[in-house]
Amino acid sequence: MDPTVSGFLSRAVQQEADIARLKADIARLQNSKMQDGSDEEDQVSPELQKLRAANDKLKFRITHLKRNIEAEKGQSDDCMPDINEVLKDVFGDAIRAAFPDLADPVIAVTTSQQQRFGDYQCNSAMGLAQQLKALGQKVAPREIAQNIISHVGENDIIDKLDIAGPGFINIHLKKTFVCPILNKILTRGVLPPSVGEKKKVIIDMSSPNIAKEMHVGHLRSTIIGESISRLLEFVGHNILKLNHLGDWGTQFGMLIAHLEDQFPNYREESPPLQDLQTFYKASKVRFDNEEEFKKRAYALVVRLQAHDPDIIKAWKLICEISYREFNKIYDKLDIHNLIPRGESFYQDLMGDVVKELDGKGFLEFDEGRKIMFVPDTTIPMTIVKSDGGYTYDTSDMAAIRQRLHDEKGDWILYVIDAGQGVHMQCVFSGAKKAGWYDPTKNRVEHIGFGVVLGEDKKKFKTRSGDTVKLKDLLDEGLKRALDKLKEKGRHEVLSPEELEAAQQSVAYGCIKYADLCHNRVNDYVFSFDRMLDDKGNTAVYLLYAYTRIKSIARLAKLDQEAITKAAASVAVSLDHEKEWKLAKCIIKFPSIITKILDDLYMHTLCEYLYELSTTFTEFYDVCYCVEKDKQTGEVVKVNMDRILLCEATAAVMSKGFSILGLKEVSKM
Repeated sequence: MDPTVSGFLSRAVQQEADIARLKADIARLQNSKMQDGSDEEDQVSPELQKLRAANDKLKFRITHLKRNIEAEKGQSDDCMPDINEVLKDVFGDAIRAAFPDLADPVIAVTTSQQQRFGDYQCNSAMGLAQQLKALGQKVAPREIAQNIISHVGENDIIDKLDIAGPGFINIHLKKTFVCPILNKILTRGVLPPSVGEKKKVIIDMSSPNIAKEMHVGHLRSTIIGESISRLLEFVGHNILKLNHLGDWGTQFGMLIAHLEDQFPNYREESPPLQDLQTFYKASKVRFDNEEEFKKRAYALVVRLQAHDPDIIKAWKLICEISYREFNKIYDKLDIHNLIPRGESFYQDLMGDVVKELDGKGFLEFDEGRKIMFVPDTTIPMTIVKSDGGYTYDTSDMAAIRQRLHDEKGDWILYVIDAGQGVHMQCVFSGAKKAGWYDPTKNRVEHIGFGVVLGEDKKKFKTRSGDTVKLKDLLDEGLKRALDKLKEKGRHEVLSPEELEAAQQSVAYGCIKYADLCHNRVNDYVFSFDRMLDDKGNTAVYLLYAYTRIKSIARLAKLDQEAITKAAASVAVSLDHEKEWKLAKCIIKFPSIITKILDDLYMHTLCEYLYELSTTFTEFYDVCYCVEKDKQTGEVVKVNMDRILLCEATAAVMSKGFSILGLKEVSKM
């Protein structure tokens, strides 16, 4: 049996015994209360008050022990412990036991910034001092910290506790707690933390327009949305990725009119229409300059909205050509299962939305329009235009209603640029006002992000001032990545297939990582030179680091089967300070995942991977994993426990890469 699971079950048995003992204590206390003979508050003796307080504490302790038992018995091989949450439980128990009068005590546990003082810190004492002061109790933080420590029971996690400064509690982990976690990584793989109930998550991402090429403006929504979806899928949520395409409206009248003129037999034979962007521009020129063409285009829009079969066929033809072009981009970026569901999907649902909102008295007339005021904003939504048409407000209200009611989404996430913040807030407030969701049950959130800037700190454009096409950007990345690899002489040692794999890994990885390693709400400067730097927090540095780590096992002539077998029998010593530091960094991974699940800021994972890589370098510089004969170069000794640390590091890095959408290669 897994040592971690075995430990959980043994503690569960002990806790069952504790519950039985505590129940006996409660019965004794209740019996004492009955013997006192009076329930009137003004006749309660000080002794009975103490007994009641003790009774309440015991009841709380039973509840907590039961919760622990259920959690620990249910702790399967499918998750890893989040150390921060484990320690919060330990110190939460201790703080509530030490200060039973505080209804909502401060429980603050964090990773120690200076690990020579401890691995983690409990920083609750100062906050508790303020809470106690508000109750008329003046207690020094160091005294509070000492009281907390005295209530921390024996456990399998903490080796020792000490107090620093005004009341910081330094926490030192037990190596016997860390080693089984490393063992699980090596034998079962990198597993997520436990997240409780699994959710249905709908992610609105990418969202290009039909008949137009994807450009740099779509880059961030696509990359951030994909990474978030991979993260949520990793922890077990059910993900539906929707591509909210611009596939409806006036522009389709002019496109279909131009199609009829250029390819009149399109109904019988699919036209050889390759460059849809040029086709779009030509139709727009005609729309702007030919009055008869414009009238025909408007008439075709009416027929499209009426679902005329011939016009629908032309519309589908244009959409399918766009889908093929979009999918070429998505394939390069390794994005799959992105469901195209454009504005057209919601056309038949908008009438029902208008009817419902009108029936609930939410719509007001304003100069022929039907508008809706929502909480938290002074700008009303236009639900029906004066000509009876619908707007983006209407279609987005129909979309959120469909996602909540029909798709049964628990979380609805919109990965859309920050400039749409006011609009999205209106939609969310409108949906809440309509009673379509309860914020305590549904997570409806705008995942906003800044814009991509050129190296001149202005909006990223080509030299001619045009928007940068995403296809051109990716092709340029491939070219520069190959130049970088050749500059390092990698073409001389890698096979053509290995070189191509490394080229694609570096090219697409550096573009994704440069986006994700920044706080998404900020603008960022797009610079290939910086992205392709092999020093600092870049994809290239991390990918190189990973390949170096994986090469250590190859040097020792160990395959994956041998490593897995060794993990089941070799004890990782963690005696050297750098071994211990690396091990503690490895097991932080679940805590990092938990934090990102709360705020969905992917740069936190990038920072962690960089920290893990630099911590590994510190370890590798002083801890020999494979020792060679200086004369012959032959391997004379393999330190298997250190090889296992290398492999655990690589496993966590690989999982982090997978979440970020990076593809590692074994040789680079």
